[in-house]
Amino acid sequence: MECTRCGRNASIEINYSKDLLCNRCFLELFEKRVRKSIRANRLLNPRDKTAVALSGGKDSAVVLSILKELHKRAPRAGLLAISIDQGVDVCGRTLDASRKICERLGVEHHVFTFREEFGLTLDELVKKTRGIENAAPVCSYCGVLRRRLLNDKARKLGVSKIATGHNLDDEIQTSMMNFIRGELDRMARMGPIVGVVRDAGFIPRIKPLRDSPEDEVLLYARLKGLEFEPSKCPYSQDALRKTIRSAIDLIEEKHPGSKFQMLKSTDRLIPIIRSSMEAGEIRKCSICGEVTSGRLCRVCQIKKELGIY
Repeated sequence: MECTRCGRNASIEINYSKDLLCNRCFLELFEKRVRKSIRANRLLNPRDKTAVALSGGKDSAVVLSILKELHKRAPRAGLLAISIDQGVDVCGRTLDASRKICERLGVEHHVFTFREEFGLTLDELVKKTRGIENAAPVCSYCGVLRRRLLNDKARKLGVSKIATGHNLDDEIQTSMMNFIRGELDRMARMGPIVGVVRDAGFIPRIKPLRDSPEDEVLLYARLKGLEFEPSKCPYSQDALRKTIRSAIDLIEEKHPGSKFQMLKSTDRLIPIIRSSMEAGEIRKCSICGEVTSGRLCRVCQIKKELGIY
């Protein structure tokens, strides 16, 4: 089989485009799509100081690698990586992978821990939730705390953008979950740049891989020889997401290109939902002073609920 782009021996088949590609052409195509997404959505400017939320997995490793190349062309831009240690077993391996890729790329790396910032690890947090009636899923607590810690540290480091590793599959799975649960306010916050309300306290979060299928992100990471840890957090057991993932993968298998169409449909819905929502009042949390829509921010609510003040 010959590569449909250059005529060399092909080793990769792209079902949705019916292309046969050699490794080199696949890498070029992948990088071109990420650059196009960044440019079309105005995710970065030449003077941004960007922090990659580096989890140690394939997605954030790919984001860091591509942004490192882009920043070579923008001498006034800055790039660093921030990793959050939640204090579970897999974190040792993910942090090791994060350190290795930062050393290889020559990127400044900062590590912050749940233990130091919140006084407990995720394992200890889970034990506390067992005594709470109708406690939220573990990922809900972890996500709120992780995002707050990432935002706080990025702000102190003078960061103007936070890049995350959310890929195409992540986006459409989340979109479908929000639709099924009727959580349109969450869908309104989706997009290449996360959020609806702009405030100086929030560092904008961008998604350079939002147009990239997960299997292609994995292939890119392997072809580039990037260090990453494949293990998942032991608490990431969202049954609904697994069901939706399987359903979407089946649709894509039978109708190649459906994932891209789902993302387009999501993007058409987002502005419609936003336009129908009333802008909430921006307030300051009465305990920590962070921006919130109520009297207490979600982080302080969690601390109060778990008794970790």
